[in-house]
Amino acid sequence: MKYQNIIKAIEGTRTIEDIQEKLMIDRAKAIYLLHRLRKLGYIKTKYLPNRKRIYSISLLNQQEGVSQLEAFNENMPNASLRINDDEDYFIHGRKLKAEDGLIYALKKNKVRYIISSLFLFRKIEDWPYLYKLAKKENLTRQISALYDLARLFIKKVKKMPKRFKSLTAPKKNGKYISIINGFSSTDFKDIEKKWKVYLPLNRVDLEEYISIKNDKHK
Repeated sequence: MKYQNIIKAIEGTRTIEDIQEKLMIDRAKAIYLLHRLRKLGYIKTKYLPNRKRIYSISLLNQQEGVSQLEAFNENMPNASLRINDDEDYFIHGRKLKAEDGLIYALKKNKVRYIISSLFLFRKIEDWPYLYKLAKKENLTRQISALYDLARLFIKKVKKMPKRFKSLTAPKKNGKYISIINGFSSTDFKDIEKKWKVYLPLNRVDLEEYISIKNDKHK
């Protein structure tokens, strides 16, 4: 195997500087190597509290499948939105898409995941697939409510098909549901009312991470 000897030389938990030193290569070549090894499934990436990346490199990683957390983080536009979590899950036999990431984030039931997940709406391409996933997990209305929230704060969010909106609309006598139990919003009551979904976020939660798109909700 082309990369087998390289992996054996740098196997373990490494920083990019470690890899440069071990292989005596410059930073650009180290970045390219990490990119290739990650695509082949030999690297798991974690983020330290100071946002520095560390890489777990092993031939065995490929056998364990695709890390859901790593796939989620790869869709984030900057380090502040990436998640550092000791708990992770691996998927075998298929590539994870942004649609999978949204469901993954909702099932984590954590505010930080919900904030970061808003950026995934820029990458949604397969709405029928997203609906299928959301329906299976009973998360259809939650997805639509978060979509409306994302449209307020994030540029280049792709348009939701009318059919998806129609399929996820709440019944007139339907009860409110929560994204995270015990949390509701004081700033986005109109979205909560539209979808009958309690949002676990307020404007201040988002302003810490996201550049505001407009001032419609002041």
